[in-house]
Amino acid sequence: MFPLKDNLPTERFPIVTVTLIVANIVAFLWSLGDGGDLLSGPAAGFVFDWGFVPYEAQHPGEQCVPRGDQVVCGDIDGQPSLVVTAFTSMFLHGGLLHFGGNMLFLWVFGNNVEDGMGRLRFIAFYLGGGLAAILGQLLVSGGDPVPLIGASGAVAAVLGGYLLLHPRARVVTLVFIILFFTIIEIPAMFFLGIWFLQQLLFGYFDLTNPTGEGGGVAYFAHVGGFVFGLLLVRAFARRGGAARRPDPVY
Repeated sequence: MFPLKDNLPTERFPIVTVTLIVANIVAFLWSLGDGGDLLSGPAAGFVFDWGFVPYEAQHPGEQCVPRGDQVVCGDIDGQPSLVVTAFTSMFLHGGLLHFGGNMLFLWVFGNNVEDGMGRLRFIAFYLGGGLAAILGQLLVSGGDPVPLIGASGAVAAVLGGYLLLHPRARVVTLVFIILFFTIIEIPAMFFLGIWFLQQLLFGYFDLTNPTGEGGGVAYFAHVGGFVFGLLLVRAFARRGGAARRPDPVY
C-alpha cells in the first residue's frame, strides 16, 4: 500500500516538511558523489563514514570500515563521532526506492503533524523520533556492524503522531494486488495500523531467521520511531492544535 494524499487540508504552508524533504534530496545527491549510484545508493565507504553503526555504540573507541567483502572494526581514526552520525544517518538512503518511499510518507503525513505542533516543535519531534528509532534498533541488533541509514525511523514517528492527532482522517491509497492495482480511500487508523503490524511481524521474522532474506531493513528502528510518536505526540502538539480543525466524520 502506498499513500497518495489524505483528506485533511493544512492551515499554513508546511515549510518544515518541505525543508526536510529538500535536505534529504541534497544529502542523497551528495552521497552519490563518491562511487554511488541512484539505484543502490552511496558507496559502502561513504555509508560507514556517515551512517550509524550499532557495533560502534556498543564498543566505545572502536570504529568499523569495509575492506573488500569484509568489515573490519578496531581503533580506526578519522571517522565522524557517533553523535554526528546519529543525525547524518537520518538523511542518507540506500537507493532511489528507499529515498522515494520515505519522502512520499513524509509529505503525505508530515504536513498535518507540523500543523498540529508548530514548526520548531515539529523539528524537535522529527529528530527525536529519528534518535528513538536508532535506540529501538540498538536494543535488538546485538552490536551489528552494519550501518543504519534512512529517514524511516523519523518518518515512523510522524506516522505515530498522525495516528493520534487525526485518527478519523482518510488516506487515498494505491493498493497492489498481484499484477493489478487500484486506488481506494481508507481510514488513516487502518492504513497506519496495518503498516505498524507489518513492521512488527517482519521484525519478528528477522529475529527468528537472521540468516534469511531480510532485505537489509531495520524494522525495529521503524517500531522505535512509531512508538516514540505515539507516546510523545501530545507533549509536542500545541494546546488545542488538533482540535482547532476537527477531522471529518464518516
